[in-house]
Amino acid sequence: MTLHAGYDMPLLGLGVYMNEDCYTACKVALQHGYRAIDTAEYYGNEEGVGRAVRESGVNREEVFVITKVYSGNHGYQQTSAEVDKSLQKLGLSYIDLYLIHDPMSGKQKRLEAYKALLDAKEAGKVRSVGVSNYDVKHLKEIWEAGYEMPSVNQLEVQPFCQQKDIVAYNNAHGVVTQAYCPLIRARFDNPVLQEIAKETNKDVAKILIRWSIQRNFAPIPKSSKPERIISNANVYDFELSPKDMAKIDALDQGTAGAISWNPIDAD
Repeated sequence: MTLHAGYDMPLLGLGVYMNEDCYTACKVALQHGYRAIDTAEYYGNEEGVGRAVRESGVNREEVFVITKVYSGNHGYQQTSAEVDKSLQKLGLSYIDLYLIHDPMSGKQKRLEAYKALLDAKEAGKVRSVGVSNYDVKHLKEIWEAGYEMPSVNQLEVQPFCQQKDIVAYNNAHGVVTQAYCPLIRARFDNPVLQEIAKETNKDVAKILIRWSIQRNFAPIPKSSKPERIISNANVYDFELSPKDMAKIDALDQGTAGAISWNPIDAD
């Protein structure tokens, strides 16, 4: 999918949160068709991601690297310094997409952080700028400040927590919704998901990723197991029917269905 900065972002990526063998997971992913990897300074594994990208044999221009700056490092100077640290840790000359990890630093600091990322983009250190865990009110702050809108808003989006108001605002303003926790942390026992998996002869993980793709989200499933990493990418040989999509859509519980921190209510 093409971001409004003009760069193409792969539809499917690998998430590496809490991945203790990040290097191996990223190497496997890149060897089996993944072309996007999502890390963060908070995860502590930017070095492993960068090493895997450099040693993968895949052209750097073909790999879309995403990282993030946590709220504890928001503010213009702090965020500018974090961009340089990420570049050093990754061992790359540029970062494809740099996100504000969360909105929990308060309006002034998150706007300063966003301006720092825009300036890093102008300097060629970052190609696209985005946010994560931003509610509509946080996105409106950016609009009202006169800054360009984020290329991406990375959210917890899965059948039980569909973030419909935020997704609608993203869509109306050309912001891509990237979905973390698309596999609901392997809580696969829901009868609707089990029924659809049985009918399609696909595992529940594939059903969840396929639902996300057909909803025009960009899912970033995470796994440290090579066989799961490979399996999760094999989702292009089937489609969910409108009936099955509607059944999954009906599972939404709003924010009550969130399984992660989902800090969209930050002031």
